[in-house]
Amino acid sequence: MLKTVLSIFFLSLFPIVSLATEEPLLNGANTAWILTSTALVLFMTLPGLALFYGGLVKSRNVLSILMQCFAIAGIASVFWLVVGYSLAFSGEGAFVGNFSKMMFNGVTEGSVVGDIPESLFALFQMTFAVITPALIIGAFAERIKFSSVLLFTILWLAFVYAPITHWVWGGGWLQEMGLLDFAGGTVVHITAGVAALVTAIMIGPRKSFVRGNTAPHNMTMTITGAGMLWVGWFGFNGGSALAANGDAAMAMLVTHISAATGAITWMCYEWKKYGKPTALGTVTGMVAGLGTITPASGFVGPAGALIIGFLAGVVCFNATLMIKQKFKIDDSLDVFPVHGVGGILGTFLAGIFASTELGLFSGQGFADGIESMGAQVGVQLIGIISTFVYTAIATFLIFKVVGMITNGVRVSDDEEAQGLDLVDHNERGYEI
Repeated sequence: MLKTVLSIFFLSLFPIVSLATEEPLLNGANTAWILTSTALVLFMTLPGLALFYGGLVKSRNVLSILMQCFAIAGIASVFWLVVGYSLAFSGEGAFVGNFSKMMFNGVTEGSVVGDIPESLFALFQMTFAVITPALIIGAFAERIKFSSVLLFTILWLAFVYAPITHWVWGGGWLQEMGLLDFAGGTVVHITAGVAALVTAIMIGPRKSFVRGNTAPHNMTMTITGAGMLWVGWFGFNGGSALAANGDAAMAMLVTHISAATGAITWMCYEWKKYGKPTALGTVTGMVAGLGTITPASGFVGPAGALIIGFLAGVVCFNATLMIKQKFKIDDSLDVFPVHGVGGILGTFLAGIFASTELGLFSGQGFADGIESMGAQVGVQLIGIISTFVYTAIATFLIFKVVGMITNGVRVSDDEEAQGLDLVDHNERGYEI
């Protein structure tokens, strides 16, 4: 009798074990880390980028910048739910996904990506879709209609951000080639930077830029936001490992080194050139270091990050001067020279410092199937050029369409002088 009962008991375990092995296994540590990283990346936009940008504009436009960041966070999130995630991360197309995951179709409590919940992966990627168009508003700050910002954001996410995300991270042609872009050198920084350059040229300079009166109204706000960006970037780059492991730890380490080096380099360069270091220059150098290390953060070592941060400070500093002083382009908050140039530089340098044969400056190795630095750098250049050209053309066309729909993207001269806080929102940032 006892033997029969034991046999029935052990046999009853087999279906349970079988069912358990059919369920995808979640990694609790990885899930917890990406939950944290997701919050950090959203923190970069709200309140980090909002405060960073808000302090850089005139006091009569501070609320317009904060409002644009908040509105973009909402619009981009809904867009990502409805169609963005599907276009970026579904299907097997080389250039864009399909509509199989519209409205997060199939994203359930039990669906996974790797060993984390798919809902978490989709949310993590959503925060990237939020910050990228938010970066662009720095190019046309203080002179664009609020309605134009909203429409531009939707169209730009659909026709630029989602397809390029698919190229690089969603199984598209650049990923198949072996492009090294750990956390968004092409997807985020080159796209945002190039879009900023195109839109700044198309909308024309601010009246204050022509007069040479573009000083920030509140550097305390800007430095506070910059500090939040620095902290949030740990989730941006470290979270892109999608695991709580050595890759995430190294990504965070090299991110911090590059940011620190970029800040110091810009500060010293400015000190030498103009006689005094400024807070604005120092925090701008920090952002340049962060943007430049982003594509390389999962592939390079600490010594390589030191060189990347130094070059970010030097190259982005000179790019900023060239854009404003030589070409007279009013990229209001230096989006292209910092993020665009930084993204290009970092994507290129990832192909060099990923090498395992550089001694102290060695990284974690090239992409699978790529055995030489020349071959990897070639792929990096293809990624840079294709992202640059496609983004420039698509952004130009989108901005033209937005202008036709909204009867011009720019406010009138009188409205610009009055300030967008009152013109667009009937509010003031400060009581007079």
